[in-house]
Amino acid sequence: MAAEQQQNQDVVAVILKDHRTMEDLFRRMRSVEADRAGALAKFSALLIAHGEAEETEVYGALKRFKDVDNAEVEHGSEEHAEGNEALLALLEVSEVGSDEWDERLEALAKAVSHHLDEEERTILNDARENVPDERRAELGTAFLRERERHLAADCGSIANVRAVVRG
Repeated sequence: MAAEQQQNQDVVAVILKDHRTMEDLFRRMRSVEADRAGALAKFSALLIAHGEAEETEVYGALKRFKDVDNAEVEHGSEEHAEGNEALLALLEVSEVGSDEWDERLEALAKAVSHHLDEEERTILNDARENVPDERRAELGTAFLRERERHLAADCGSIANVRAVVRG
């Protein structure tokens, strides 16, 4: 794993890998054959850790590059907040698979999928084209370190998601 991480620390690649994992977890949360509650727990931790790490280690650094759209970076932070609110709403439903759970899952999927698509088309494309490889690798390392710190602190718990949403 260590060798793989060293080769693949480009922040864009690392973020895209998380995005694909989130999409896979959405599929599992929608599947009646899957451990939906387990998939939600994994998703919750990943969404919070990913968003916090982006805002702490990546977004600010990208805003310093002249060809990265600062308005899109700001908008990305707003969309993190919307996704976190939709996540909290889903976590607060007591019965997995109930109509209310399914409705809130779809609201969460819509908010997060919109953000992933927009971030990939704007911020990440700008970063790939305008940020030197070495700097993207440094950002990837910082992003992963911060993400792991949040994951180790049980960031996906309902209490922590509440704290993140309520600021």
